[in-house]
Amino acid sequence: MDSPHPPPREAGDDEPDDQPRAMRYFNRELSWLAFNRRVLAEASRPEYPLLERLRFLAISGSNLDEFTMIRVAGIEGQARRGIGSLSIDGKTPPQQLIEIRREVASLEDEQQRTLRTLVDALATNGVHIADETRIAPRLHKWLKDWFEDHLQPVLTPQAIDPAHPFPFVANLGMGVIFSLERESDRERLVEMVLIPAGIPRFVRLPGDEGSTWVPVESLIIRFAGEIFPGFHVLGDGVFRVLRDSDIEIEEEAEDLVRTFRTAIQRRRRGRIVLLELDEACDPEAEALLRDQLGVEATMVSKAQWMLGLRNLDQIVGEEDRPDLKFAPFAPRYPERILEHDGDCFAAIREKDIVIQHPYESFEVVVDFLRQAANDPQVVSIKQTLYRAGNQSPVIAALIEAAENGKSVTAVVELKARFDEEQNLKWAGQLERAGVQVVYGFTDWKTHAKVSMVVRREEDGARTYCHFGTGNYHPVTANIYTDLSFFTASPALGRDAGKLFNFVTGYVEPRKTECIAISPLTLRQTIYRLIDGEIANAMNGKPAGVWVKLNSITDRGVIDHLYAASKAGVTIELMVRGICCLRPGVPGLSENIRVKSIVGRFLEHSRIWAFANGSALPSARATVFISSADAMSRNLDRRVEAFVPLKNRTVHRQVLEQVMLANLLDTDQSWHLSPDGEYARVVPTGDRFNVHHYFIRNPSLSGRGGAGVEAVPKLRLRRGAA
Repeated sequence: MDSPHPPPREAGDDEPDDQPRAMRYFNRELSWLAFNRRVLAEASRPEYPLLERLRFLAISGSNLDEFTMIRVAGIEGQARRGIGSLSIDGKTPPQQLIEIRREVASLEDEQQRTLRTLVDALATNGVHIADETRIAPRLHKWLKDWFEDHLQPVLTPQAIDPAHPFPFVANLGMGVIFSLERESDRERLVEMVLIPAGIPRFVRLPGDEGSTWVPVESLIIRFAGEIFPGFHVLGDGVFRVLRDSDIEIEEEAEDLVRTFRTAIQRRRRGRIVLLELDEACDPEAEALLRDQLGVEATMVSKAQWMLGLRNLDQIVGEEDRPDLKFAPFAPRYPERILEHDGDCFAAIREKDIVIQHPYESFEVVVDFLRQAANDPQVVSIKQTLYRAGNQSPVIAALIEAAENGKSVTAVVELKARFDEEQNLKWAGQLERAGVQVVYGFTDWKTHAKVSMVVRREEDGARTYCHFGTGNYHPVTANIYTDLSFFTASPALGRDAGKLFNFVTGYVEPRKTECIAISPLTLRQTIYRLIDGEIANAMNGKPAGVWVKLNSITDRGVIDHLYAASKAGVTIELMVRGICCLRPGVPGLSENIRVKSIVGRFLEHSRIWAFANGSALPSARATVFISSADAMSRNLDRRVEAFVPLKNRTVHRQVLEQVMLANLLDTDQSWHLSPDGEYARVVPTGDRFNVHHYFIRNPSLSGRGGAGVEAVPKLRLRRGAA
């Protein structure tokens, strides 16, 4: 079913700007590329262990793949269809593509240089990548045997000529193309060998002295004679294909599940967006590939050394070298729950609890649901599911609850990009167990992270809620910093019920007591809170805004922050990724500072704090956590929750620990300048690393314990944030 009404018009759309758009806003796509450059910069930090640096390189490669498959594909589609819509900074699609391609080419060159440096450094530590020159003669036979036993049986050489149609190359598909000459009659032909998707990218050679990792494409080239007996190899080239991977759903879709299954199949055959080649690719083979795949010169990139850098994470994961990785740490289980002998409901009933992942264990979220599944007093469970992973204890707990006779409702979001297929599988399993599965709106995503448990107690039914800033995903919970807020507040419980009714039954709440819900009231709530700070500043009261987000791209929110800056409101933005707001511009944003933290963990929590007439941080401040970023899609086209933290302890923990520690970080921070450049912060005093701080002081939910230092009170030095 479609959304009940169109999204609200973005404020400022029809208002004249004081400056041209390009002077007021940064381009969204170029800002994202700048973020990925910061990720890549982590691969060059000498203080990081070498395999962790290789991991950052792999992440930057994976990020760039997704950017190409989604963002570049979308802008190319606009340009191809002649759509003249302008970006936030006033660029047409063709203008954006010119700048994007230039920046992508520069980023790819930097990735290849970084790879060369890391390969040399790893080699001095006994880890050799793609270094066939050091393969001992005794291992040549091992390699050949491995090729014949494991690789050759699954390879299918395919001739490229009028009698053989050009084979389909899947998205992210990789292969080797050969120019050959038959020995018997000197006839020349071209053959292609596609690498099956299930084959590991790298083969680890056995040996006691270090390790050697060889890419499978180099094995195919090395043993081409085994694949093509009776032929001379005249030339070869490795290639890789990226396709348009966005899924578009027609508004009139009658069966959302069937529509998504069809769309997933269609995505695998999406339009080719990029053809990647190795620099030494045979010219004849390259010409044939470009012709058969129908790609223009602007859609071809050449790597100096290795394609598909995202696959380097295999080496990081499988290489058993703890000396070349970050020291492991064990997430701490929340002490408040332990003090109640593991009874989540007793602990939450006593007082609200906030947990910060990954420093505190995600297992408490799972235990909350497991306890609900087995508690005879629990009547019902309602749960949103956006991304849950391949092995999900959350799904298992919901299934167990349904099998135990609970009323269980799961809102499964099919439109979670690249998780659509997995979510379809989870939906099927949940339905078979008796869970009522709801898919929400056709043209909105349900992105809110909410779990709601109703329990019979002596004084009547009580609702326990979990509100999160991140997904119910056990893997990302180990590497993303997110907040989990548990409460038995009756008002928040009633609001959570209204949110679920809105998604499951399209019952739009006329009013909520505490939370704001997008796309209904969230935008207006943020505007109202910013306007309140403007009023305070104009009345001579302290005024300030602290915000921690993944991205800020929404023009209406940015314009409100500009207005606040002009009124004298001090604004500190911690924006990890995309930032279209231009800080520090005289007469526009001189009171706004923007920083980005990129480090061991991916900063993912969304937090808003408003001074409310006092100097931040203050007990009078209003503090909210949310599942939403300051993006038009989150405010207008997604169901999101914006949750106030009113409990004094939770309020202080989030504002005076989480937010302040992020502001004080100097070790992993970058400042954004008015010209759009990011510069790494150079500490003027002692270095402070927010991730190290919370590893050493992990507990927001407890009171300290044996062997763990008490969480110190952080203090903000004015002008030093």
